[in-house]
Amino acid sequence: MKKRAAMRPALAVVAALSIGCAQPGQQPASSDSGPPADSTTAVGLPSWNEGAAKEAIVEFVARVTDPASADYVPEPERIATFDNDGTLWSEKPIYFQLLFAMDRVKELAPEHPEWRDRQPFKGVLEGDLEAVAASGKRGLLEMVLATHGGMSTAEFEEIVESWLATARHPDRDRPYTELVYQPMLELLDYLRAHGFQTFITSGGGIEFMRPWVEEVYGIPPEQVIGSSVKVELQERDGEPILVRLPELDFIDDKEGKPVGIHKFIGRRPIAAFGNSDGDFQMLEWATAGEGPSLGVLIHHTDAEREWAYDRDSHVGRLDRGLDEAAERGWVVVDMTRDWNIVHTGPPQTAQR
Repeated sequence: MKKRAAMRPALAVVAALSIGCAQPGQQPASSDSGPPADSTTAVGLPSWNEGAAKEAIVEFVARVTDPASADYVPEPERIATFDNDGTLWSEKPIYFQLLFAMDRVKELAPEHPEWRDRQPFKGVLEGDLEAVAASGKRGLLEMVLATHGGMSTAEFEEIVESWLATARHPDRDRPYTELVYQPMLELLDYLRAHGFQTFITSGGGIEFMRPWVEEVYGIPPEQVIGSSVKVELQERDGEPILVRLPELDFIDDKEGKPVGIHKFIGRRPIAAFGNSDGDFQMLEWATAGEGPSLGVLIHHTDAEREWAYDRDSHVGRLDRGLDEAAERGWVVVDMTRDWNIVHTGPPQTAQR
């Protein structure tokens, strides 16, 4: 328990991981839209068990897409926002982007002999996660900026793509992109088939997500909102390039999520999906608007197929959301009860 308590505040900074700010487009790309569907079998939700959660989602979509309904919402206003870590893919044992940063420390260590004696780098190199956590927010931020900045945006994209192509989850021994939630992929397709635009709004780094989310989720890079570092235009060899600076620009977590949505989308979502108290303000903002709205929390209850955690977790902590969901009319998806499949890859037993 002491280790968890130490990790929780330290890992909060991962909401500000890597990092480059851009403006998602207002119009859906071709991969983010589709023809209307009449039922869950047209563009289906086969990985969702019948029950209150699925019923609430389907009923909401039917109401807002039926022109004869009093709750009809025109297509341009059908905005749905999704957290990423713990909502679209797994986030245990720690956020995947933090694992990426730690791998970057190991890769860059030969160029930085001073890291052998300085935390949190020393802890990473020695496999001492308690020492890494003990460095706190400042230490983790230093590690992220040291491994994510000082390069062009194109160079960083290549590094992320290379890492995802070769790295494997430390517990599952599977590529990270196989730890995507199949029911959520179906939900993204289902919403797009009903004229929704789907956006990611994540505490993770915007440029960590952009290289792969279109292929994995069908969400184009211009519809991704995330934390960012400052970027400036420089000239190298007579050519203009964008360079990532080791300085934070925007943190897209908690209160930052509604700010990012307003800043980059320009419309209040009518549906928002998250899994932790870091998503509370996003759901609160989405469901506080006039007209119909839907707030959904993914509750990690499945210790066999994934991980079971909520109030006491050092990542993806869900406490206030559980307490207030019923009062606010939010849907709580019980992973054990409501999903008959969890990940896109072959099933494996998870550990707590």
